[in-house]
Amino acid sequence: MILMAVRITKIYETSDTGKMPTDSGAVTWSEGINAPGGLVENLTLRYSLTYDTLSPSPNAEISNLVSNMRIVLNGEVIFDFNSGATYNGNTAGASQFNYLLNHIGGRVVEDPNVANDLVRTGYFMIPLGRNTPQGVNRYEIIVNWAATPATSAISSGSMSYWLRTNPGTQKTTTVVPATSFVHAANAIEQVVVRVPQNTPKGSVVTALAVFNDTEADEYGTQGLRINALSDFGIPISLYRAQNGDSKNGIMWNQGSTLPDDSQTYATRLSGAILIPTLGLTGGDIVLAVDSSSATTRRYIPVLTAPVSGKSNEPVRQTQAVVGNTAKATLDGSLM
Repeated sequence: MILMAVRITKIYETSDTGKMPTDSGAVTWSEGINAPGGLVENLTLRYSLTYDTLSPSPNAEISNLVSNMRIVLNGEVIFDFNSGATYNGNTAGASQFNYLLNHIGGRVVEDPNVANDLVRTGYFMIPLGRNTPQGVNRYEIIVNWAATPATSAISSGSMSYWLRTNPGTQKTTTVVPATSFVHAANAIEQVVVRVPQNTPKGSVVTALAVFNDTEADEYGTQGLRINALSDFGIPISLYRAQNGDSKNGIMWNQGSTLPDDSQTYATRLSGAILIPTLGLTGGDIVLAVDSSSATTRRYIPVLTAPVSGKSNEPVRQTQAVVGNTAKATLDGSLM
């Protein structure tokens, strides 16, 4: 007998255009969602949006409009993304949101549609690896959309959240809040990236994402050094050679402008780098950063931990109350 282990469940859907990115300004979309329990491998946001007159992301995709995304599960912050910059113009490439998720086991993908670049359909798949109790679980999800270009107003669409449960999931993934640092020009500075301790048992830092506030690297010749991993300043191009970027490792929909509805590939996303940190543990991460310009960078640790094979127990009493009528009848008597 074949057991159906992997299940995909829709937990929310909306067609309210007031929650979708548009040209009238930034939009904050916040939802509280009740969902069933199980071992949740990932959370997926599916969108299918139609715009008036002008493409919402020329030469780019809807992920370029994600400035922030936060997921809270049963009161615990498990995913907290803040972009350094949103690239959405005639020269835009992949987004920092796309870059992060496609490097850590998630997926950001949009279907190219050269016949009509006003229609955008795509998916944000966010790795969670969370054992949730049987019964009702509560997700609080906030997405902050940057504004689309002028005259690119939302016409209609739908957005939905889906859970993929999979008993074979092996790792819990936590994207913790960023440490921001204001860099001086032409200076090598020490940066201490905070790693929270209230994370799942056995958590280690698997990767460190670094996002600049513009679509530019702005590193000096000494690049960036994680003290626990090297005694030398490492050029950013060396990190790109190691993490797969240099092998056309970045993919995105270039605004549905390419023939044959094909994706675009690149060897770097300027202003963004993800550094594998090989399971660092023991506290905060100390770096030496050579910055060629005055800029603000965000440093985002990505933590992973083993997933236990048993779902968390539901809320239950742990103190027994003894009922004994025979004893009660003698209490206070002389017997």
